[in-house]
Amino acid sequence: MSTTDGEKQAAAAMPAVTFDEFAPTSYEQWKAQTIVALKGGVFEKRMFTKTYEGIQLEPIYTMDNTQNLSHIHSYPGGDYYLRGVNAGGYVSTPWKIAQQCAEALPAKFNETARQELAKGSTSLNIALDTATLSGLDATDAAAKSIGDQGVSLSTLQDAAEALAEIPLSKHDLHIYTGYSNISLLGLITALSKSNGQAYQNISGCIGADPIGALAGSGRLPCSLEELYQELAHSTVWADEHMPNMRTILVRGDVYHDGGANAIQEIGYAMSAAIAYVRELKERGLDIQVIAKHIRFSFSLGSNFFMEIAKIRAARMIWAQIAEAFGGDKDAQKMNVHARTSYFTKTTYDPYVNLLRTTTESFSGVVGGVDSLQVGCFDEAIRPGDEFSRRIARNTQLMLQNECNLIQPVDPAGGSWYIETLTQQVAEKAWAVIQQIDGQGGMVKALQEGVIQTEIAAILKQRFKNLANRSDRAVGTNMYPNMTEQPLAVPDKNFAGDQSARTQAINNYREDIDAKHCQSILEQMRTAAASQTGRLLELVVEAFQAGATAGGIRGQLNKDQTGSFRVEPIRVRRWTEEFEAMRDRTARYQAKTGENFSVFLANLGPIPQHKARADFSTGFMEVAAFEVLKNDGFPTVEEAAQAALASGADVTIICSTDDTYPEMVPPLARLIKTGCPGMKVFVAGAPAAEFEQAYREAGVDDFIHVRANCYQILTELQQAKGMS
Repeated sequence: MSTTDGEKQAAAAMPAVTFDEFAPTSYEQWKAQTIVALKGGVFEKRMFTKTYEGIQLEPIYTMDNTQNLSHIHSYPGGDYYLRGVNAGGYVSTPWKIAQQCAEALPAKFNETARQELAKGSTSLNIALDTATLSGLDATDAAAKSIGDQGVSLSTLQDAAEALAEIPLSKHDLHIYTGYSNISLLGLITALSKSNGQAYQNISGCIGADPIGALAGSGRLPCSLEELYQELAHSTVWADEHMPNMRTILVRGDVYHDGGANAIQEIGYAMSAAIAYVRELKERGLDIQVIAKHIRFSFSLGSNFFMEIAKIRAARMIWAQIAEAFGGDKDAQKMNVHARTSYFTKTTYDPYVNLLRTTTESFSGVVGGVDSLQVGCFDEAIRPGDEFSRRIARNTQLMLQNECNLIQPVDPAGGSWYIETLTQQVAEKAWAVIQQIDGQGGMVKALQEGVIQTEIAAILKQRFKNLANRSDRAVGTNMYPNMTEQPLAVPDKNFAGDQSARTQAINNYREDIDAKHCQSILEQMRTAAASQTGRLLELVVEAFQAGATAGGIRGQLNKDQTGSFRVEPIRVRRWTEEFEAMRDRTARYQAKTGENFSVFLANLGPIPQHKARADFSTGFMEVAAFEVLKNDGFPTVEEAAQAALASGADVTIICSTDDTYPEMVPPLARLIKTGCPGMKVFVAGAPAAEFEQAYREAGVDDFIHVRANCYQILTELQQAKGMS
């Protein structure tokens, strides 16, 4: 198409756009203007932020921040894979949508899994129950909580029911198998062989993490030496027979869910990976084989930019670790699975969790994860249902299809902030790795309680910041929804599931050749110490002969003396203390029919008291206390009379700092004279010269933005007898 004369004239009339008229602004000029805008506020205190990682965030980042970064000129697919292992990013290889299926019974699991795959999931993420992770059948006396957090799998029949009509070779698998993957890897292989399917083409991860299992549960049923040997067997076998299957799943989420910061999560996960590499190399495996079969799993927390930097820094660090062990470029490529954080999810105002999972999953995608699980918004309350699973799955589908996040390659690349933060996270995480290595490695650090103590310190700080509301959890310690109705929690029929599973296993055992099965099982102990890889062949044969996962584990643990124990890193949630406090109020109401009541002694017209009355209301409603409101009182006497008539447990005086010196002392005295047991609070931090006079008049405490909300409300509950 030719250009018309009109278009040429229009182009000639349009001057070239430049920015020459705008002089560049230096950091010093910006800082000077900012100081003016702060109106007396101290720049260093107001404009810098200290993170839980010990990193001080700048108020603004410029090109100068990136001048000395080692990775700034790298490209996607190169130079330690900071920007991803593929030059084409998600354009060439989209991240896997790995929504977890956690139904208890195999048949029900199959129904859910098929629906997930039909509706958009591209990876089959199988959660196992505690019994299966522990190597126990439902028939074992020690088996507890069958189906508590996933599917119960013990026999070849179970696997056939759970995976019926699901072509395993077409869907990437993601299965965390606990401290050992021998049984599950053998079970999946036995199923494929029984169905005449080419198990060699199955891909994904059937991964064990014995160190992570030890950290999370505090115990192992056998020695780590035994489990390292099993890991060597599964890895060698997979490399020969199932080359696209990863057998080692190094989990950072076990530390994250305990309260760890981003640097600790990376540092501990990498230290565990180093331990695996060393142990497997001692057993004759090459770094190329080991690295090829490792997948890392991280949780995605609420600090958006920190989580992006965490994923990027982790890839940098792993590339250097693999290189130090002699790994080539392929060995340096890190495979990363991530899930939205369980630690950040709340039980109150749970629909806010939808926003949390959205930002968390977004950070993972921008950081460049290979596969992603978005947790259900109600996962802290109940098992996910069809609705919550659909919302979680669709979050990823929208990120891929509507937000078009498949298109940008390394979308964070070039950001002065994220590039700088990535380098800082990498350097600090590397220091953690060196510290642990210098102390004897990850296992010794767990045995001596070093890891647990360091995580506990961060958790304590998180709870403290939530208590004084410098950290805000919407709907929990700020802006509570007093009208919300709790989500219905379906009754979990553990006894019924146990009975059903026990019956199914017993029926299965009736149709097998027990003598032949036992003969194969007895060969496993010898095989475990013999040629690496032979053990898996026997496990597959045992399943085909009718063995159960518990029977196989029992045989492998035979002759093992004692168990391995450390202090466990318990799964926590950052809002659990506030939720427990609100639960206490609910239980007290249910038991007595009463609540803790708070009267607002609002002094003067509405504009005079409204700001602090609203603040006080929000402060007290955090514990679900009843707040008695009004439009204000013209005199101290009227306010005191109304407060006493209310019969409230606490009266909060709300007005301005200018009126407090004249009104607080007489009002406090009148209330204390009329009802000595009623507590009197003042909204707002007191001026130093007046605080003593207020307290002498009868004021018990002050609530303000720096007050410890959790402590004050808990003490009020204790005084009421709610504890």
